[in-house]
Amino acid sequence: MGDSTTICRDVPLLLSSFVDAFVDFSFSGFFLPQKSDSNSPKQNPNQTLTPPPPPELQTRYPSPDRLVAIGDLHGDLNKSKQALKLAGLIDGSDRWIGGNTTVVQIGDVLDRGDDELKIVYFLEKLKHEASKCGGLIITMNGNHEIMNIDGDFRYVTPSSLDEFRAWANWYCIGNSMKNLCSGLDKKQRDLFEGIPRVFPGIRKEFHEGFRARIAALRPSGPISGRFLSGNPTVLVIGDSVFVHGGLLKNHVEYGLERINEEVRDWIKGLKGRFSPRFVRGRDSVVWLRRFSEELARDCDCSALEHVLATIPGAKRMIMGHTIQEVGINGVCDNRAIRIDVGMSKGCGNGLPEVLEIEGDRNQNSSELRVLTSNPVYLTRKYNNPTMKTPEQKEGLGFLIPEHQPKQLEVKS
Repeated sequence: MGDSTTICRDVPLLLSSFVDAFVDFSFSGFFLPQKSDSNSPKQNPNQTLTPPPPPELQTRYPSPDRLVAIGDLHGDLNKSKQALKLAGLIDGSDRWIGGNTTVVQIGDVLDRGDDELKIVYFLEKLKHEASKCGGLIITMNGNHEIMNIDGDFRYVTPSSLDEFRAWANWYCIGNSMKNLCSGLDKKQRDLFEGIPRVFPGIRKEFHEGFRARIAALRPSGPISGRFLSGNPTVLVIGDSVFVHGGLLKNHVEYGLERINEEVRDWIKGLKGRFSPRFVRGRDSVVWLRRFSEELARDCDCSALEHVLATIPGAKRMIMGHTIQEVGINGVCDNRAIRIDVGMSKGCGNGLPEVLEIEGDRNQNSSELRVLTSNPVYLTRKYNNPTMKTPEQKEGLGFLIPEHQPKQLEVKS
């Protein structure tokens, strides 16, 4: 039994957490765990408290037994689920069955599709389910996450604006409920504070959706701060380096951890309005295409080799961003693996494919293979004149030169 003072003090925090769960469920259909405030310092009127530092963002992980990499999703929830089922990560009821698998989604959940927030919430649900089984899901920042936090909405769809507008309605209802509780220290901030009501050049029926999207995704916004600020922008898992666009020598010299921390702090509203320089421009880590050109001869393999040599233990770079019409493939002696297959119906409408990496810790090696949902499509890819046939033991699908990888037919 706690004393009555403690109970009364904690009631407003419990109510706030309940309201947040109510809003989550009303919008997404999921009850997501809420952040606990039980260990947060209590305000003393005679003491000025400084905000706690941002949580540590992990950049490097040891090699897991099984690693699955998934490319750009671009607002297509159905194809996202197909990719997860393809890898044996969710069942027919969309529940996690992947055990201790580690999953990396390479970024670009946002834009070009109608189910952006639905995917964000769905992946968050799976993250909690996976963690209970020893699994891990890591979502990364792509150029479209950075664009949207920057307020660049060139690739949104009308239906996605409706989705954000529906979310904003529920969020505002939650804020109104919280403001009824006098025990909460501060009145809830107006979601639309500082956001204009009209947007010249934009059709009037989209204004409300634009306001909701800006409110949700601007630095320190409820969606960006909660779901995107914890995304790494660069990631090293075992001997694989993950990045949405690519890495150059100056990025590594600047520091992978430093890039992640600066992007995180910007998304949390601690570093000004505009994105850090290493995620802006054609040679930034989320926009680079030097290693993902369709023709292998156009890829800058020498620059790639130099970059990998400066990252201890790195054998390959895995990236998305540039659609590979031939499916997941490797170039530069399979040191560059490209996994964006344009699976979203709003961005290529390709068939889902995922990359699987299984490690052998005893031999300090790993095996890569492509999981595809359609063997006919896999066969058709070899008809591309720029690709070698399987008998030549190089090119698409043969991601480990010294081993012939397994090609799996999986009905999604």
